[in-house]
Amino acid sequence: MISVIVAYQVKPAYAEQNKQHIQRFLNDFKELDSSAFQYSVYTKEDQVSFVHHSIYKNEQVQTEVLNVPSFQEFQRLRDESGLNGTHTIEFLTLVGSTDENLI
Repeated sequence: MISVIVAYQVKPAYAEQNKQHIQRFLNDFKELDSSAFQYSVYTKEDQVSFVHHSIYKNEQVQTEVLNVPSFQEFQRLRDESGLNGTHTIEFLTLVGSTDENLI
């Protein structure tokens, strides 16, 4: 299992557009085998800080998900919007969960 958290901030003028791009790739992700991964996106209270949490069954599933064209387009547009250096990527190790269906 691979669990990743990606966090970043966008400019306030780009926040709504970023949400639209996120919804586009999430809709495309629904066409994939959802038993092999989970992908959730959150905003913090400031509405410009985004947190993506993804869980993949394995590297092959991760590669498939991250290569969805709408996701790649989202990343390109987000990066071009002028991120402020807050972009972080963290890999997590599962200790335990109440979710029996967790990948």
